[in-house]
Amino acid sequence: MRNILVFIVRYHFLLLFVVLEMFSITLLINSTYYQSSALLQAGSRVTGRFYTTISNATDYLKLRTTNEHLVQENALLRQMKGVSFLRNDTATFWVNDTLYKQQYKYIVAKVVLNTVGKRNNYIMLDKGSRSGIQKDMAVITSRGIVGTVVNVSENFSWVMSLLNKHTRISGRIKKNDQMGTIIWNGIDHLYGTLTDIPAHVKIAKGDTIVSSGYSYIFPAGLMIGTITDFRVEQGEHFYTIPFRFSVDFNALQYVYVVKNLMKDEQAALEKSTEGLKDE
Repeated sequence: MRNILVFIVRYHFLLLFVVLEMFSITLLINSTYYQSSALLQAGSRVTGRFYTTISNATDYLKLRTTNEHLVQENALLRQMKGVSFLRNDTATFWVNDTLYKQQYKYIVAKVVLNTVGKRNNYIMLDKGSRSGIQKDMAVITSRGIVGTVVNVSENFSWVMSLLNKHTRISGRIKKNDQMGTIIWNGIDHLYGTLTDIPAHVKIAKGDTIVSSGYSYIFPAGLMIGTITDFRVEQGEHFYTIPFRFSVDFNALQYVYVVKNLMKDEQAALEKSTEGLKDE
Protein backbone atom coordinates (compact mmCIF):
# COMPACT_ATOMS: atom_id res chain seq x y z
CA MET A 1 0.00 0.00 0.00
CA ARG A 2 2.86 2.32 0.89
CA ASN A 3 4.43 1.73 -2.55
CA ILE A 4 1.19 2.73 -4.28
CA LEU A 5 1.03 5.99 -2.28
CA VAL A 6 4.66 6.76 -3.10
CA PHE A 7 3.95 6.14 -6.82
CA ILE A 8 0.92 8.47 -6.76
CA VAL A 9 2.84 11.24 -4.97
CA ARG A 10 5.80 10.92 -7.35
CA TYR A 11 3.73 10.92 -10.56
CA HIS A 12 0.66 12.89 -9.46
CA PHE A 13 1.15 15.54 -12.19
CA LEU A 14 1.31 12.86 -14.93
CA LEU A 15 -1.71 11.03 -13.55
CA LEU A 16 -3.67 14.28 -13.33
CA PHE A 17 -2.71 15.05 -16.95
CA VAL A 18 -3.95 11.64 -18.15
CA VAL A 19 -7.24 12.03 -16.27
CA LEU A 20 -7.80 15.51 -17.68
CA GLU A 21 -6.97 14.31 -21.23
CA MET A 22 -9.47 11.49 -20.97
CA PHE A 23 -12.08 13.89 -19.61
CA SER A 24 -11.39 16.34 -22.45
CA ILE A 25 -11.68 13.62 -25.11
CA THR A 26 -14.98 12.49 -23.58
CA LEU A 27 -16.32 16.06 -23.71
CA LEU A 28 -15.09 16.41 -27.30
CA ILE A 29 -16.81 13.22 -28.41
CA ASN A 30 -20.07 14.17 -26.74
CA SER A 31 -20.00 17.82 -27.83
CA THR A 32 -20.62 17.44 -31.59
CA TYR A 33 -21.76 14.69 -33.93
CA TYR A 34 -18.81 15.23 -36.28
CA GLN A 35 -16.09 14.69 -33.68
CA SER A 36 -17.97 11.75 -32.22
CA SER A 37 -18.41 10.11 -35.63
CA ALA A 38 -14.82 10.72 -36.71
CA LEU A 39 -13.29 9.28 -33.56
CA LEU A 40 -15.58 6.27 -33.55
CA GLN A 41 -14.75 5.57 -37.18
CA ALA A 42 -11.05 5.82 -36.45
CA GLY A 43 -11.44 3.41 -33.56
CA SER A 44 -13.49 1.06 -35.68
CA ARG A 45 -10.85 1.02 -38.41
CA VAL A 46 -8.13 0.14 -35.93
CA THR A 47 -10.10 -2.60 -34.22
CA GLY A 48 -11.44 -3.82 -37.58
CA ARG A 49 -7.96 -4.22 -38.99
CA PHE A 50 -6.86 -6.01 -35.86
CA TYR A 51 -9.70 -8.50 -35.93
CA THR A 52 -9.36 -8.94 -39.71
CA THR A 53 -5.71 -9.84 -39.25
CA ILE A 54 -6.60 -12.32 -36.50
CA SER A 55 -9.38 -13.79 -38.63
CA ASN A 56 -7.13 -14.18 -41.68
CA ALA A 57 -4.46 -15.88 -39.60
CA THR A 58 -7.05 -18.21 -38.08
CA ASP A 59 -8.53 -19.03 -41.50
CA TYR A 60 -5.07 -19.80 -42.86
CA LEU A 61 -4.40 -22.20 -40.01
CA LYS A 62 -7.76 -23.87 -40.68
CA LEU A 63 -7.24 -24.29 -44.45
CA ARG A 64 -6.51 -28.00 -44.15
CA THR A 65 -9.61 -28.66 -42.05
CA THR A 66 -11.73 -26.51 -44.36
CA ASN A 67 -10.44 -28.37 -47.42
CA GLU A 68 -11.24 -31.73 -45.82
CA HIS A 69 -14.77 -30.53 -45.03
CA LEU A 70 -15.24 -29.41 -48.64
CA VAL A 71 -14.22 -32.73 -50.13
CA GLN A 72 -16.49 -34.53 -47.65
CA GLU A 73 -19.34 -32.29 -48.77
CA ASN A 74 -18.51 -32.90 -52.43
CA ALA A 75 -18.62 -36.65 -51.83
CA LEU A 76 -22.06 -36.29 -50.27
CA LEU A 77 -23.25 -34.19 -53.21
CA ARG A 78 -21.91 -36.78 -55.67
CA GLN A 79 -23.92 -39.47 -53.91
CA MET A 80 -27.03 -37.32 -54.38
CA LYS A 81 -26.47 -36.90 -58.14
CA GLY A 82 -28.51 -38.96 -60.57
CA VAL A 83 -25.42 -40.78 -61.90
CA SER A 84 -25.03 -42.45 -58.50
CA PHE A 85 -28.50 -43.98 -58.60
CA LEU A 86 -29.99 -46.84 -60.55
CA ARG A 87 -33.42 -46.06 -61.97
CA ASN A 88 -36.02 -48.45 -60.56
CA ASP A 89 -38.96 -47.55 -62.74
CA THR A 90 -41.69 -50.17 -62.73
CA ALA A 91 -45.43 -49.90 -62.95
CA THR A 92 -46.07 -52.78 -60.57
CA PHE A 93 -43.48 -52.63 -57.79
CA TRP A 94 -42.28 -49.76 -55.60
CA VAL A 95 -39.94 -49.81 -52.62
CA ASN A 96 -40.46 -47.02 -50.09
CA ASP A 97 -42.03 -44.89 -52.84
CA THR A 98 -38.64 -44.15 -54.40
CA LEU A 99 -37.86 -43.95 -58.09
CA TYR A 100 -34.11 -44.30 -57.69
CA LYS A 101 -31.95 -46.70 -55.73
CA GLN A 102 -28.41 -45.63 -54.88
CA GLN A 103 -25.78 -47.55 -56.86
CA TYR A 104 -22.54 -45.71 -56.06
CA LYS A 105 -21.02 -44.56 -52.80
CA TYR A 106 -18.08 -42.11 -52.60
CA ILE A 107 -15.33 -42.31 -49.97
CA VAL A 108 -12.96 -39.37 -49.55
CA ALA A 109 -9.24 -40.20 -49.28
CA LYS A 110 -6.00 -38.25 -49.27
CA VAL A 111 -3.07 -39.03 -51.56
CA VAL A 112 0.02 -39.83 -49.48
CA LEU A 113 2.26 -41.16 -52.27
CA ASN A 114 2.12 -40.60 -56.02
CA THR A 115 4.38 -41.16 -59.04
CA VAL A 116 4.04 -39.89 -62.61
CA GLY A 117 7.50 -40.40 -64.12
CA LYS A 118 7.65 -44.19 -64.22
CA ARG A 119 6.34 -46.61 -66.83
CA ASN A 120 3.99 -48.10 -64.23
CA ASN A 121 2.74 -45.48 -61.80
CA TYR A 122 0.87 -46.05 -58.57
CA ILE A 123 -0.81 -43.96 -55.88
CA MET A 124 -1.15 -44.63 -52.15
CA LEU A 125 -4.22 -43.38 -50.25
CA ASP A 126 -4.67 -42.88 -46.50
CA LYS A 127 -7.84 -45.01 -46.35
CA GLY A 128 -8.15 -48.79 -46.39
CA SER A 129 -10.45 -51.64 -45.48
CA ARG A 130 -11.43 -49.94 -42.20
CA SER A 131 -13.03 -47.21 -44.30
CA GLY A 132 -14.83 -49.67 -46.58
CA ILE A 133 -12.36 -49.58 -49.46
CA GLN A 134 -11.89 -52.81 -51.40
CA LYS A 135 -9.94 -54.01 -54.41
CA ASP A 136 -11.31 -53.06 -57.86
CA MET A 137 -12.92 -49.81 -56.79
CA ALA A 138 -12.71 -46.72 -59.01
CA VAL A 139 -10.69 -43.69 -57.93
CA ILE A 140 -11.69 -40.30 -59.31
CA THR A 141 -11.52 -36.56 -58.66
CA SER A 142 -13.95 -33.79 -59.49
CA ARG A 143 -12.05 -33.44 -62.79
CA GLY A 144 -12.21 -37.07 -63.89
CA ILE A 145 -10.88 -40.63 -63.59
CA VAL A 146 -7.63 -41.33 -61.69
CA GLY A 147 -7.34 -45.13 -61.58
CA THR A 148 -8.36 -48.37 -59.87
CA VAL A 149 -7.69 -49.80 -56.40
CA VAL A 150 -5.46 -52.89 -56.78
CA ASN A 151 -4.49 -53.64 -53.18
CA VAL A 152 -5.78 -52.74 -49.73
CA SER A 153 -4.52 -52.90 -46.15
CA GLU A 154 -6.40 -51.92 -43.03
CA ASN A 155 -5.51 -48.23 -43.25
CA PHE A 156 -4.12 -47.71 -46.76
CA SER A 157 -4.96 -48.40 -50.42
CA TRP A 158 -2.71 -48.95 -53.43
CA VAL A 159 -4.08 -47.51 -56.67
CA MET A 160 -2.97 -48.24 -60.23
CA SER A 161 -3.35 -44.91 -62.01
CA LEU A 162 -4.19 -44.39 -65.66
CA LEU A 163 -0.45 -43.74 -66.07
CA ASN A 164 0.32 -47.46 -66.16
CA LYS A 165 0.94 -49.84 -69.07
CA HIS A 166 -1.43 -52.39 -67.51
CA THR A 167 -4.36 -49.96 -67.39
CA ARG A 168 -7.11 -50.64 -69.89
CA ILE A 169 -10.45 -48.94 -69.40
CA SER A 170 -13.37 -48.40 -71.72
CA GLY A 171 -14.01 -44.89 -72.95
CA ARG A 172 -16.36 -43.28 -75.43
CA ILE A 173 -16.43 -40.09 -77.43
CA LYS A 174 -19.23 -38.11 -75.85
CA LYS A 175 -20.68 -36.47 -78.97
CA ASN A 176 -21.24 -39.71 -80.92
CA ASP A 177 -21.02 -42.48 -78.26
CA GLN A 178 -18.23 -44.30 -80.16
CA MET A 179 -16.51 -46.82 -77.88
CA GLY A 180 -12.76 -47.32 -77.57
CA THR A 181 -9.97 -48.31 -75.18
CA ILE A 182 -7.92 -45.92 -73.04
CA ILE A 183 -4.18 -46.59 -72.77
CA TRP A 184 -1.14 -44.55 -71.71
CA ASN A 185 1.76 -43.86 -74.04
CA GLY A 186 4.29 -44.18 -71.21
CA ILE A 187 5.92 -40.86 -72.04
CA ASP A 188 3.99 -37.80 -70.88
CA HIS A 189 1.76 -37.81 -67.78
CA LEU A 190 -0.47 -35.21 -69.42
CA TYR A 191 -1.48 -37.34 -72.43
CA GLY A 192 -3.10 -40.70 -73.12
CA THR A 193 -4.33 -42.54 -76.23
CA LEU A 194 -7.78 -43.70 -77.30
CA THR A 195 -7.76 -46.73 -79.62
CA ASP A 196 -10.27 -48.98 -81.42
CA ILE A 197 -12.34 -46.17 -82.94
CA PRO A 198 -13.21 -47.05 -86.59
CA ALA A 199 -11.62 -44.82 -89.20
CA HIS A 200 -14.96 -43.89 -90.80
CA VAL A 201 -16.17 -42.14 -87.63
CA LYS A 202 -16.16 -38.34 -87.73
CA ILE A 203 -14.15 -36.87 -84.86
CA ALA A 204 -12.52 -33.50 -84.20
CA LYS A 205 -9.91 -31.95 -81.95
CA GLY A 206 -11.48 -30.86 -78.69
CA ASP A 207 -14.01 -33.70 -78.57
CA THR A 208 -14.62 -34.99 -75.05
CA ILE A 209 -13.81 -38.54 -73.94
CA VAL A 210 -15.76 -39.95 -70.99
CA SER A 211 -16.17 -43.31 -69.25
CA SER A 212 -18.49 -45.71 -71.02
CA GLY A 213 -20.12 -47.23 -67.97
CA TYR A 214 -19.48 -50.70 -69.45
CA SER A 215 -17.81 -52.01 -66.31
CA TYR A 216 -18.60 -52.71 -62.68
CA ILE A 217 -16.04 -50.12 -61.57
CA PHE A 218 -16.56 -46.72 -63.21
CA PRO A 219 -19.89 -44.90 -63.42
CA ALA A 220 -20.80 -43.72 -66.91
CA GLY A 221 -20.00 -40.22 -68.10
CA LEU A 222 -16.94 -39.49 -65.96
CA MET A 223 -14.48 -37.16 -67.64
CA ILE A 224 -11.28 -38.71 -69.05
CA GLY A 225 -9.89 -36.10 -71.43
CA THR A 226 -10.15 -34.09 -74.64
CA ILE A 227 -8.87 -35.10 -78.08
CA THR A 228 -5.75 -33.22 -79.21
CA ASP A 229 -5.05 -35.06 -82.48
CA PHE A 230 -6.06 -38.13 -84.50
CA ARG A 231 -4.60 -40.21 -87.31
CA VAL A 232 -4.97 -43.52 -89.13
CA GLU A 233 -1.76 -45.48 -89.48
CA GLN A 234 -1.02 -46.96 -92.93
CA GLY A 235 -2.81 -50.27 -93.38
CA GLU A 236 -4.98 -49.76 -90.30
CA HIS A 237 -8.74 -49.32 -90.10
CA PHE A 238 -8.85 -47.66 -86.70
CA TYR A 239 -7.79 -44.27 -85.40
CA THR A 240 -4.90 -43.59 -83.06
CA ILE A 241 -6.26 -40.70 -80.97
CA PRO A 242 -3.94 -38.80 -78.60
CA PHE A 243 -5.83 -36.86 -75.93
CA ARG A 244 -5.04 -34.71 -72.90
CA PHE A 245 -6.10 -36.10 -69.53
CA SER A 246 -8.62 -33.97 -67.67
CA VAL A 247 -6.85 -34.85 -64.40
CA ASP A 248 -3.45 -33.38 -63.55
CA PHE A 249 -1.84 -36.47 -62.04
CA ASN A 250 1.08 -34.45 -60.72
CA ALA A 251 -1.17 -32.30 -58.52
CA LEU A 252 -3.37 -34.89 -56.79
CA GLN A 253 -4.27 -34.23 -53.15
CA TYR A 254 -7.74 -35.59 -52.41
CA VAL A 255 -9.66 -38.22 -54.36
CA TYR A 256 -12.95 -40.11 -54.22
CA VAL A 257 -13.00 -43.89 -54.06
CA VAL A 258 -16.17 -45.12 -55.76
CA LYS A 259 -17.97 -48.18 -54.45
CA ASN A 260 -20.49 -49.86 -56.74
CA LEU A 261 -23.12 -51.11 -54.30
CA MET A 262 -24.51 -53.46 -56.95
CA LYS A 263 -21.24 -54.88 -58.24
CA ASP A 264 -21.72 -58.32 -56.67
CA GLU A 265 -25.21 -58.62 -58.13
CA GLN A 266 -24.00 -57.62 -61.60
CA ALA A 267 -21.03 -60.02 -61.48
CA ALA A 268 -23.19 -62.89 -60.25
CA LEU A 269 -25.69 -62.33 -63.04
CA GLU A 270 -22.94 -62.28 -65.67
CA LYS A 271 -21.41 -65.46 -64.29
CA SER A 272 -24.74 -67.24 -64.30
CA THR A 273 -25.24 -66.44 -67.99
CA GLU A 274 -21.75 -67.34 -69.24
CA GLY A 275 -23.01 -70.66 -70.56
CA LEU A 276 -25.86 -68.98 -72.41
CA LYS A 277 -23.47 -66.57 -74.18
CA ASP A 278 -21.57 -69.51 -75.68
CA GLU A 279 -24.67 -71.12 -77.15
